[in-house]
Amino acid sequence: MEARGRVFKYGDNVDTDVIIPARYLAIQDKKELASHCMEDIDKEFVKNVASGDIMVAGKNFGCGSSREHAPMVIKEAGVSCVIAETFARIFFRNAINIGLPIIESREASEGIKPGDEVMIDFDLGEIKDITTGVSYKGTPFPAFMQRIINAGGLVNYINEEDNGSIR
Repeated sequence: MEARGRVFKYGDNVDTDVIIPARYLAIQDKKELASHCMEDIDKEFVKNVASGDIMVAGKNFGCGSSREHAPMVIKEAGVSCVIAETFARIFFRNAINIGLPIIESREASEGIKPGDEVMIDFDLGEIKDITTGVSYKGTPFPAFMQRIINAGGLVNYINEEDNGSIR
């Protein structure tokens, strides 16, 4: 499993209220909801993000309320992966549950710059900054978690298991 894209970079303690402000949570359409992703700290994000792009952040990404909307709008906006020094535990689990790849790496969080092109090999936990040529080590997911992400989230994974298509 791999991801490759251009980087949008944020700092420490990016909370779920910043990822998707509460004032939009009544919106039912995923695309419309995702059109407000990150708008309180980066008004240009949704205008500039392209399918496959990558978010990089510091410590405690996804802290705050436990809303599962946060990883969903990031994924729906087109982000293929979030790299952070650390993730809030509930965001971490919500990301896996909806099939959003995330990876922890302090070195990558510190070294990668906005606009860099990055490639991630999830099997090895390797993060390569294509722009600078520097490689970083991240924490790879166990195989079962990669299967959940590859299935597009926990519900899809369970449905595929029930149908016998995942082993």
